[in-house]
Amino acid sequence: VQLQASGGGLVQAGDSLRLSCAASERTQKWFGMGWFRQAPGKDRELVSAIGWNGGRTYYHDSVKGRFTMSRDGEKATVYLQMNSLKPEDTAVYYCAATRRLFSQYANEYNSWGQGTLVTVSS
Repeated sequence: VQLQASGGGLVQAGDSLRLSCAASERTQKWFGMGWFRQAPGKDRELVSAIGWNGGRTYYHDSVKGRFTMSRDGEKATVYLQMNSLKPEDTAVYYCAATRRLFSQYANEYNSWGQGTLVTVSS
């Protein structure tokens, strides 16, 4: 499945952004999905994950209470609503799909989008 991420940009601390990730196949609705990010000089980390039916979610401790991941099966799209953004959220954000129904492990994701840059100024 091909994934297309969008919605990144330059914002100020405290602002909000919503990232979107559209899949090329409607079969995506059966896949677990994740949002990862990679900041300069840092390893890629899992920010959020969602199960195939949206019933299970995971959030990195650093984004709990600020970010919300959701999915629209009909549109084969997942979203990451990011509120109260902080400068430390600055990174390239990637969406990814796993053939598992849900996963918190990067090595179980086998389809990746191209990344969208989020820059948060202080």
